Amino acid sequence: MSRILVTGANGFVGQALCCALSEQHEVIASMRQETSFPSGVTRNVNPDIDSTTDWGSCLGGVNVVIHLAAHVHVHDEFCTQSDIFNRVNLDSTVNLARQAASAGVERFIYLSTVKVHGENTASRAFTEEDEPRPRGAYALSKLSAEQALAEIGRETGMAIIIIRSPLVYGPGVRANFYQLLELVQRIRFLPFAAIRNRRSMIFLGNLVDSLALCVTHPGARNRTYLVSDGEDVSTPQLVQRLAKAMHHPVLLFALPLSWMKAAAWLLGKSSAIDRLTQSLAVDITKIRNELGWQAPYTLHQGLQITADWYLRSKQEIIPSS
Repeated sequence: MSRILVTGANGFVGQALCCALSEQHEVIASMRQETSFPSGVTRNVNPDIDSTTDWGSCLGGVNVVIHLAAHVHVHDEFCTQSDIFNRVNLDSTVNLARQAASAGVERFIYLSTVKVHGENTASRAFTEEDEPRPRGAYALSKLSAEQALAEIGRETGMAIIIIRSPLVYGPGVRANFYQLLELVQRIRFLPFAAIRNRRSMIFLGNLVDSLALCVTHPGARNRTYLVSDGEDVSTPQLVQRLAKAMHHPVLLFALPLSWMKAAAWLLGKSSAIDRLTQSLAVDITKIRNELGWQAPYTLHQGLQITADWYLRSKQEIIPSS
């Protein structure tokens, strides 16, 4: 049994991860606000983290740190709020890692993003060996944190493990994926039939499983892995699968991409239409071969579980007559 500190524990991924880890490990959940967890999870409320945060009270006896806390609210890929992103995603990460190494932590697992490789793929999926090409302050801050962690690992001997994740979906998801669920559930005719792209995603349960494996697997030390469900889909395929999972038939028609992009530009939604029309795929051969990791949930299962949660959540907020 390991003693594990999880930061960002009250977030979408953090809550699920803490609950899963608590079945086999001692977990300290660091969070911005009080959140309920199973009785085996120790809660530590830390409203704000930066380069001066004192982690001493959390690191005693800790073997593994899983650092999820991050500033991720990017509405524009070319956002220039580098000071905000660097303060949370870079400076606070370096501060925590140095204190963790001094406290004798053996492993530091960092949740990064596929966006360190770039915003889209063309002829093939990204691999871990591809040269990073981050665009925008968020991706730049995550790559800078990866590089700083690698240096700390070399200096101190603490093992550094990087997980680069694509879009994460599952019960509790918000932002873009939730908006897509609402679109599919509310609108019967959608103009996506002409889109020919390929996108990787990862179900929450699969991401949690990959992180949990890295806690103990000896082969994970000082490695970087891309993760996904292992099956890529186009936007039309994703929409049709979600519609089927929600028992809400959707008819797709073809609207020229140039028209869609022009309309999105006029509405200030260019980044949103890019996510719907461009490819962003990852190759997960490395984590499969080196760690023997297999996603416990298929894409079909993940989408069905997410759709079921979404429909239940909508039903719960309907006022009773």
